[in-house]
Amino acid sequence: MSLVFPHTFVPWFRSVAPHIHAYHGKTFVVGMAGELIAAGKLNAFAQDLSLLHAMGIRLVLVHGFRPQVDEQLRAKGQTSRYSHGKRITDPVALDCAQEAAGQLRFEIEAAFSQGLPNTPMANSTVRVVSGNFLTARPVGIVDGVDFMHSGLVRKVDAGLIRRAIDIGALVLLSPFGFSPTGEAFNLTMEDVATATAVALQADKLMFLTEIAGIREDLDDPESAIDTELSLAEARRLLERLPAPTRPTDPAFYLQHCVKACEGGVERSHILPFAADGSILMEIFTHDGVGTMVVDEKLESLREATSDDVGGILQLIEPFERDGTLVKRSRTEIERDIGAYTIIEHDGIIFGCAALYPYPEARTGEMAAVTISPQVQGQGDGERILKRIEQRARAMGLDSIFVLTTRTMHWFVKRGFQQVDPDWLPEARKRKYNWDRRSQVLVKKLN
Repeated sequence: MSLVFPHTFVPWFRSVAPHIHAYHGKTFVVGMAGELIAAGKLNAFAQDLSLLHAMGIRLVLVHGFRPQVDEQLRAKGQTSRYSHGKRITDPVALDCAQEAAGQLRFEIEAAFSQGLPNTPMANSTVRVVSGNFLTARPVGIVDGVDFMHSGLVRKVDAGLIRRAIDIGALVLLSPFGFSPTGEAFNLTMEDVATATAVALQADKLMFLTEIAGIREDLDDPESAIDTELSLAEARRLLERLPAPTRPTDPAFYLQHCVKACEGGVERSHILPFAADGSILMEIFTHDGVGTMVVDEKLESLREATSDDVGGILQLIEPFERDGTLVKRSRTEIERDIGAYTIIEHDGIIFGCAALYPYPEARTGEMAAVTISPQVQGQGDGERILKRIEQRARAMGLDSIFVLTTRTMHWFVKRGFQQVDPDWLPEARKRKYNWDRRSQVLVKKLN
């Protein structure tokens, strides 16, 4: 018997619910490296995709088969040949690719048909549809290398794919395409997934790969993963990186993410298949687990508008309930909305503060300072404080002050000094709650 702890489950589920609502009906194209299947992670991954499908997310899955084709070639005494990061597909390699694709499609369809009891797939039904959705053309001869039966995507039948996902099917694409004359071409999973995401104008393109993402320091394999890159940053990074020759090269997947975003896909992701549930963590947690490329930074620090009242109320309510913040009504927040600064990420508010000026005393109160527990310790508090200071200076104020009962040390570390409540401007002193005994902290603005 498993135990459910409401004090942890309920806040967690509430934090996830906005993402579930935001992504219902959206289209995700997922590129799955063949190495994921070779590592024995297909069943768990299929369960995660089934959960997304059950939440109303429209899915197109593109599988790779690089290690499976290599294995087929070795079994026939042949050697895999690559150039410019692509397989050179001679007739033997083409036969091996067709055999590997057939076997993998069988395994993938079986994984989505299990409906195993006591798993997230219990009683689930995911219909998998595949077919000749792709038209291809040959790579041809590049720098004197004849790629023979290796191809590139010429066209994606987006209309047919949309009709399939509109009726609730998961569309499965193999990295194979055919010319108008019926000639078969071996494609790459990355090319197929990117072209399909662009053709569908998908909301997300997600690569499940051998790498953890793009590291902040490319020369240090132990450095942290850069969780978010703007399209401009990703382009500059690609200019610095050598042309990729292997999937583990940093530019290998990044080049396809950039191409997808340039083609109109809102967000593209590089995720490690080695991390269990990485696709769920990327979608439903604030920072995710891999690297996301977006046309613009998703995190926004800005002044609030009337549309943000509900989000601010949801953010501050737990802190009002435990006594950290003084309770504010919706009417008060609506009335004072212009005083608020917020930090939002992907449409969800994770931090806020308000500035109430007292011009006669050349000071202002920083109130309702709140950072979501999900992102505490990541610098959002400092960013809001800096913006409030900028707003105060623009008003001609010499200082800002806060009233707090529990977070004195945070403010002291950031340049605030404690003063007696008698320091407060007369208008604020009249509203001071002597029973609450809040500490008054002041910061001078240079």
